[in-house]
Amino acid sequence: MITSESLGNVHNSVGTENKTGWRKLLSFLGPAYLVSVGYMDPGNWATDLAAGSQFGYKLIWVLLLSNMIALLLQNLCVRLGIVRGLDLAQASKHSYPRFVNFCLYILAQISIIACDLAEVIGMAIGLNLLFGLPLIWGVCITMLDTLLLLFLLNKGMRKLEGFIISLIFIVGLAFLLEMFIVQPHVIDVAKGFIPTELNSRSLYLAIGIIGATVMPHNLYLHSSLVQTRKIDRTEEGIKTAIRYNFWDTTIALNLAFFVNAAILILAASAFFGRGYHEVAEIQDAHKLLSNIFGKLAPALFAIALIAAGQSSTVTGTLAGQIIMEGHLNLRIAPWLRRLLTRIFAIVPAFFTILHAGEEGLGKLLILSQVVLSLQLGFAIIPLIHFTSDKKRMGKFATGLPLRILAWIFAVLIVGLNVRLVIQEIGTWADANQGSANLVHFVITPIAVAIAALLVYIFLRPLLYKHTDQPIYIPHGIAASLDNLEPVHYNHIAVTIDFSKNDQDCIRHALMQGGKKAKYSLIHVVETAGARYYGKQVMDNETQSDVNNLEKYVEALTKLNYKAEAKIGYGGPANAIAEIVNSEGIDFIVMGSHGHKAIKDLIFGTTVNTVRHKVNVPVLVVKPAAK
Repeated sequence: MITSESLGNVHNSVGTENKTGWRKLLSFLGPAYLVSVGYMDPGNWATDLAAGSQFGYKLIWVLLLSNMIALLLQNLCVRLGIVRGLDLAQASKHSYPRFVNFCLYILAQISIIACDLAEVIGMAIGLNLLFGLPLIWGVCITMLDTLLLLFLLNKGMRKLEGFIISLIFIVGLAFLLEMFIVQPHVIDVAKGFIPTELNSRSLYLAIGIIGATVMPHNLYLHSSLVQTRKIDRTEEGIKTAIRYNFWDTTIALNLAFFVNAAILILAASAFFGRGYHEVAEIQDAHKLLSNIFGKLAPALFAIALIAAGQSSTVTGTLAGQIIMEGHLNLRIAPWLRRLLTRIFAIVPAFFTILHAGEEGLGKLLILSQVVLSLQLGFAIIPLIHFTSDKKRMGKFATGLPLRILAWIFAVLIVGLNVRLVIQEIGTWADANQGSANLVHFVITPIAVAIAALLVYIFLRPLLYKHTDQPIYIPHGIAASLDNLEPVHYNHIAVTIDFSKNDQDCIRHALMQGGKKAKYSLIHVVETAGARYYGKQVMDNETQSDVNNLEKYVEALTKLNYKAEAKIGYGGPANAIAEIVNSEGIDFIVMGSHGHKAIKDLIFGTTVNTVRHKVNVPVLVVKPAAK
């Protein structure tokens, strides 16, 4: 079945063929580490600190259960991505109607915003703890990581993975040192792995822990990232890829479990054991660490918090790209998508600080993780369906024992979430008698509608087995090649900027039209005068540009080519498009400045703007590498 590539710019970009032994293993290591950062982001910190300070070591078993669920689900994602070559969003696009996919996209986007909210708050708190920067400024500064992400994405997948792994190393090392400082009671820690009954308070935190650990957007992300490895598509090659990715996932997620357990154990040892049972705020934890253990422990704590927040924000953007392209077939620039997601996360954090003060951020952090957990069913249920489909997965469909275990975990998560929603709606209605109508006529119907959507997502693959939805293909379906006569251009435009690239542009234009075509050499004057006065301007720069352009025309005329000079004024893209459309030009040759991503972001890309303003072919000539 035809489909667009997931993360097309890095799809199959990392080679694994012709490698053996540890080199083979290293070539597959990476995707799970990008996923694992979501398992140790600032949202996890808030839930782990609250759990450790309020209940000591009693909820470690919830962390272990969450890690087991995560290991199973992430390996199902690996299987889906490698075998079918689809990420979870693309597979949903194939199986569910368009409106349902739109609803799934909205819910997935909410989970990304909730996750990003945790990163915004975590980064702001980390900067405040380490440098004393006010939280309101820290929240605003987090906008700048859009530039960092853009830089990393353009450096390639291996560089991005290396950056993330180095941040994970910093977090892990910081907490390893913290464990030596706080010296937890080993026997009490071991008892924490024994399951205990959950009351209403511990249930809320337990669901927060599950939501913070098994993040919905990580399921989308992992199913796409495994496709960055170029593998042998034979049965043996697919089996090998699944095996190596299993080890990648197991190692990375167990490291994430170590970090989460370390945070909870730190809170239990340092706070619960000393009578501080209500340390849900990261700032309070930092302050108490200073009082109890001196300067080193809180400094390590803040550094690890910043590293965790920064690493998580990168992977959240990749997940946003996968979800948007998979569910909606909508593509926008990564920096713009990142900026929009970050704005949606910053606004609630900003107003929480203004109205509830710094104390409200901790509650907002835990709430964001509960929201993540509520979204889980909408990703888990389709994932289990897709990987159980023997017709499409073939020999790699999940076996019956694994399928039963996956459904048990799904029922557990959905059941806990249903219980929590009913409990919270009831609590809210009792506490706000004046808002009873809002609860009964707005909140309850929304909850019922979402529950109905979840039931539909579960039932449709069973009732309409192997009935794929017709999907829109972003690149279209290949047309029959029945007319391949050469195209002759009569009027060709060449954009001139008096750089070394001019000669290559003119040469490529002449190759297209020969001596039969007419050539318009276009240069745009961009001075302030040109922008305000247009053709009336005749400053020194304009006169110099006109003279230089005429020299090009004279040189072409001597070689028996038909050439003319065209001067535009003001914005380059608008001026070029105006000349092309008014002169009846049928082909354009433009030079690319070869900017890197940051320069393109700052200065803009004239080529990209022009091609959207004209209806003729555009040939882009990039300068040769030195």
